[in-house]
Amino acid sequence: MANKITDMSKIRKAIKFYCNGKSKLFISKYLSLSRNTVKKCISLFEVLGLSFEVINEKTDAELELLFSHTTVESISPKLQKLYDFFPKMERELKKVGVTVHHMWEQYIALNPDGYRSSQFGHHYKTWGKRVNPVMHMNHKAGDKMYVDYAGKTLFIIDKDTGEIKEVQFFVAIFGASQYTYAEASMSQQKEDFVSSVENAMRFFEGTPAAIVPDNLKSAVIKSSRFEPTINEALADLAEHYQTTILPARAYKPRDKSLVEGAVKILYRRIYVNLKETKFFSLEELNRQIWDLLDAHNSRKLTGRPYSRIELFLEDEKQKLSPLPQERFEIKYQSFATVMQNGHVQLSQDKNYYSVPY
Repeated sequence: MANKITDMSKIRKAIKFYCNGKSKLFISKYLSLSRNTVKKCISLFEVLGLSFEVINEKTDAELELLFSHTTVESISPKLQKLYDFFPKMERELKKVGVTVHHMWEQYIALNPDGYRSSQFGHHYKTWGKRVNPVMHMNHKAGDKMYVDYAGKTLFIIDKDTGEIKEVQFFVAIFGASQYTYAEASMSQQKEDFVSSVENAMRFFEGTPAAIVPDNLKSAVIKSSRFEPTINEALADLAEHYQTTILPARAYKPRDKSLVEGAVKILYRRIYVNLKETKFFSLEELNRQIWDLLDAHNSRKLTGRPYSRIELFLEDEKQKLSPLPQERFEIKYQSFATVMQNGHVQLSQDKNYYSVPY
């Protein structure tokens, strides 16, 4: 199976049959697969610790990465004990100051006859590639909140006119736990963007050390590799919540890969369930989004025995700074010429104001 690519639909069926209690011999004959291929497929399925539901949600390309390009080691009790240690280790590595060597010392203290440090590191990399086929960054708990808009929009219908209005789909995610927030907003203008970012922090009940937006105009007025110019309203929000803004670098997709990955997942778990339904207000749409979001955050992470919300509450929430009692109030500045009648016009509210002599 490592040398010849197997049809991924057969892989799905093989795992489904196995989960339903069918024998390897039956699966081999029914799907016209070699017994060795079936054994390897099932062995890898057991090593990864995935449910059939998770396997069924993956695309053919993702399954090919998991099942076609990975050789399966015979899992000894010693190696299985090591693999059982890795999910805990992955969580610990998200804490500041924790290293792989520190975790090996903990492992060897519990298992004196276990693997030495070099083999320990090798097996951790192998396990990491199996549960995370795409390379990922190591995020520290409470460090960064990534925010972005989905490319595809949603719609609401005006009750009075029947007009279909396009609305934006905002997503925020914490790096370490992947705990996610989403909402619909009327636009990507700075007022709506700042409000969505604030709503996300209120949802998470804490402030991260930094907020990482994309280079949209509501966040960054002028992008720069070294010193980007932050939109004034967003900078004021950061000052109010005692955090900082770290815009993703232009043409550096890995800077925002986490939130883009979250958007892709939410397309499958939220967007697909909403696009055929008619909504007549933003509040009605958001209620449905939040119901689906709760289910998403409560699902077990791929290859791990815990969910996003469990990981957030146990490891990340206590690392966040407390929220200020007062919500942020956006401020506007305007430069105007005094007219001959001694007044200036404020374009924001289209009113005239007298100027002291």
